[in-house]
Amino acid sequence: MNKIRAIVFDLGGTLRIALKDEEWMRTGRMRMAELAKTELPFEEFYALVEERYEKYRKWALEENKESDDEELWCKWLLYDYPRDLIMKNRHQLSYEYRQSKGRRVVADHGAEVLHELYKRGYKLAIISNLIGETEVPDWLESDGLKDLFSSVVLSPVCGLRKPDPEIYRICSRELGIPCEQMASVADNQGRDLIGAKEAGIGCNILYISPEKKHPYDPKAQNAPDAVIRDFKELLTLFPLKEA
Repeated sequence: MNKIRAIVFDLGGTLRIALKDEEWMRTGRMRMAELAKTELPFEEFYALVEERYEKYRKWALEENKESDDEELWCKWLLYDYPRDLIMKNRHQLSYEYRQSKGRRVVADHGAEVLHELYKRGYKLAIISNLIGETEVPDWLESDGLKDLFSSVVLSPVCGLRKPDPEIYRICSRELGIPCEQMASVADNQGRDLIGAKEAGIGCNILYISPEKKHPYDPKAQNAPDAVIRDFKELLTLFPLKEA
């Protein structure tokens, strides 16, 4: 690990965990309907958005692309609603749609480990597939984490999704550090490790997420260099950097 100068974190299922808070999720669905000023009952409206989102997601996964908030809502999800209204509320619509899937919290020990790695001299970055251009910057600001990260690469901003290796190269350029001197921490062995390895990321760490969405195969060709179950384990893998 001596050659590693930067550590890149996935968000969903890694640095942030989605809790199935039913009241929180229901409120998200209601707020979406309010923002769209729909005449449909909010659950019926949400079902419509979900049906259209599945078509969008199929395209996004097949193409390894992501739409920004304008394209997502004006082209894919609410194309038959007043464009001016949807444009005005597009960022908040993405935020509330994400809340309808769960209440996101930082993984146990995540924040303290980030602060310690930063103090130890590592550059930190985020690479994440998600919808919504503003949620992550707002969260980093409100949680006091913004200044820890030298690069935040989000799929709706750059237009690419993992496992496209170019998304890692974008991060590498923003950090000014070659991919082989970067480590990746993520929970999806298929999506995350395939792209990271193709990009030449120097160390790939699989986080066994409490969400347990993705299988782990230690014998697979894209096996990780290390497996962790607690963020504190990163402090053993990445000691204080020499001056």
